[in-house]
Amino acid sequence: MDDPQKTAAGDLQDKLARLRREGEERAAEQLAKKLGLPYADLSKTPVSIDALRIIPEADAKGAKIAAIALKARKVALAVSDPQLLAAQKAVKDLEAKKYEVKVFVASLSGLAQAWTLYKFIKPEAEEITGKVKIEESRLEELSKRLTNFSAVQEEIKKVDFAKASPVTLMEIVLAGALSIRASDIHIEAGEKKAKIRLRVDGLLHDVFDDLPLPNHVSLVTRIKLLSGLKLNIRDIAQDGRFAINVGKKEVEIRVSLIPAEFGETIVMRILDPEATSIGLVKLGLREDDLVIVHRQISRPNGLILNTGPTGSGKTTTLYAFLREVNDPEIKIITLEDPIEYRLEGVEQTQVNKEAGYTFANGLRAIVRQDPDIILVGEIRDLETADIALQAALTGHLVLSTLHTNDAIGAVPRLINLGVRAVSIGPALSLVIAQRLVRRLCPDCKKQADTPPELRAKIKKFLDGLPQRVDKSKFANYKIYEAVGCAKCNNLGYKGRVGIYEFLEGGLDLEEIILKDASELALKALSEKRGMVTMQEDGVLKTLSGETTFKEVESATGEIEWLKGTS
Repeated sequence: MDDPQKTAAGDLQDKLARLRREGEERAAEQLAKKLGLPYADLSKTPVSIDALRIIPEADAKGAKIAAIALKARKVALAVSDPQLLAAQKAVKDLEAKKYEVKVFVASLSGLAQAWTLYKFIKPEAEEITGKVKIEESRLEELSKRLTNFSAVQEEIKKVDFAKASPVTLMEIVLAGALSIRASDIHIEAGEKKAKIRLRVDGLLHDVFDDLPLPNHVSLVTRIKLLSGLKLNIRDIAQDGRFAINVGKKEVEIRVSLIPAEFGETIVMRILDPEATSIGLVKLGLREDDLVIVHRQISRPNGLILNTGPTGSGKTTTLYAFLREVNDPEIKIITLEDPIEYRLEGVEQTQVNKEAGYTFANGLRAIVRQDPDIILVGEIRDLETADIALQAALTGHLVLSTLHTNDAIGAVPRLINLGVRAVSIGPALSLVIAQRLVRRLCPDCKKQADTPPELRAKIKKFLDGLPQRVDKSKFANYKIYEAVGCAKCNNLGYKGRVGIYEFLEGGLDLEEIILKDASELALKALSEKRGMVTMQEDGVLKTLSGETTFKEVESATGEIEWLKGTS
């Protein structure tokens, strides 16, 4: 049993510490008023890791300051005493580096809390990210012309490879990829020539397959320089990143390089911040699905899991959830590997295995930072799963991802990791499974024939859906097929839309997990509840004219009731 005297003494110490902290915050607020400066309570204000890293830790502590927010060249600087010479010098140094500085007064305890985040910054972080500035006029001029694969190919063909610099080639490839809305750029060496390919809406397309090998080598060298990779190492995999200034926004490029038979192969992932700025409705969620989502993300605690393979849009969906609930009165912290997109007002941290900041250790540290909502990039092991479940049970809303094929597969997956069944049911609020299907091009899609046999099957499908689905919206459905035009690169599709299924927590789910957590039992429960599966959601999006049966089948497998239908 606990010693009552020790417990009382501990409670007294906690109370005194809290009173001291409150006194410090009042003093800081009074100083801010006296000097006519804004005040920041760093126990409630998110601190950006990107902002923190612009001032070395030793300098920040010496001047009793911390950079807490960074947007473009604007810096929010928390200062204990703005009249301190070291603090004034730090402001001047930042202004000399072309930063626009806004000073906030903060308590020393608040700054000490901010300084603890320095341990999450890699020592070499400042050297990793290069900057590429394509002149706005040049980008605009290229973007007007490079609107399809053929235009990019023709532009590359114009290049005099004997004289051209890798910078010119980089401009064409990057501008073309951005204009076409590519998600990835692949540069691959062959025996005699190299090729450039772009991934658009999930599919790879050859853009240029006649790149001379010397130009490939110089292009790889250029990318290595920008990404902070080792130029003289060609036999091991390397990862880095750089950024492109595109007008007023900054697009990050994540670089992966591996050695191959005929030279190094590079894949550049384009991380356009606009890709995750979409709201819940634009994700493709039906109104009845939105009701479920709003119900679960408004809860003060619980675990929301998003499942699906790599590239199925899980991060975009969870970021949309965070945007929906983001509020100055709520503290949100993320733990990602890596941080792909920046979220305004959210404290984002990155896994650093070399420094011992793993998902498990990072999550343990984050819980001590008094967050309301936590996003964990992925649950990969038992330790991370256990901490996430405990956080969900102790007053935190936790969002994460898990690799399973469908929503009901999440429970067996957690049990396979070693999680006790008794912990899963009470913590689990919602499991989402999703895939991405290509969206029909609105400019060229063509209405398809729907023979009586197909109409009868579709009627039976609609009649079998649960009551929560508004079937009246599909009373006058039309089915379309892909055609192809200049606006969609003659593919017939332009952009992608998500298809989803949702499994909510509840007492009946808890009982099933404790008795029989097999996929068979969970499937029976989901059918009893009236779950709308991913495939069924895809069919509804086909009947809405957004996609095709072929796309849905490519993502979810054969639609059984369509067999034999012409």
